[in-house]
Amino acid sequence: MKDLDTLDMSPQNPDGAASALRARYLAAQLKGDRREALRLIADEAGALGAEAMQLEVIQEAQREIGRLWEQNRITIAQEHMATAISQLALAQVYRDATAAPGNGKLVLVACVQGEQHAFPAQLVADRLELAGFDVRFLGADVPTSGLLEMIGQLEPDLLALSCAMPFHLPSLRDAVRRVRALPGPRLPILVGGNAVLTSSPVDEVDGTGRDSNEMITLSRRLLGLGS
Repeated sequence: MKDLDTLDMSPQNPDGAASALRARYLAAQLKGDRREALRLIADEAGALGAEAMQLEVIQEAQREIGRLWEQNRITIAQEHMATAISQLALAQVYRDATAAPGNGKLVLVACVQGEQHAFPAQLVADRLELAGFDVRFLGADVPTSGLLEMIGQLEPDLLALSCAMPFHLPSLRDAVRRVRALPGPRLPILVGGNAVLTSSPVDEVDGTGRDSNEMITLSRRLLGLGS
């Protein structure tokens, strides 16, 4: 394991109240201290609010984890350990947050077949639900056949697909193609994830979200709920 004492855990983009908390949370992540990380989130959730906790603390800390891994300053095992903590932290914020009144629209959120990086999709699913959507989150690595079955069972108003790694883009394009071949009304599809944002556009989708805020805005627009 790489020496954590040599890492600079200060945030890259300090932004007031969230900055100090993010640094402490990141330190707990890198040490694998789940209890401390969740305590920090619980203690400060009321002061910061759910959105700031999700975006300015947990998401930004997770981006820092990715940067440290890309620079080979932490191991893949440390990255996985930190990500697991962030998934727990997101679940805790989601549990304790108050959702907006329901808007009656069902959204299905999933990572495409082979895609194991579920954190971005989980964040989108949580924020959509807190914004008033009824959400079903299928998690990581959803086989396309299973995705089609869920669409048939649930008849969602919108499908949101996540693809983080470029080598899973064929799975994304195959999923979109097979959804478009389904009988019945055309299902709106949104896509997101690093692979989508850095590649050529995906055909036959209704929008690409750069982040969870944009996914909420696009979802509202597509379903006639305003922007």
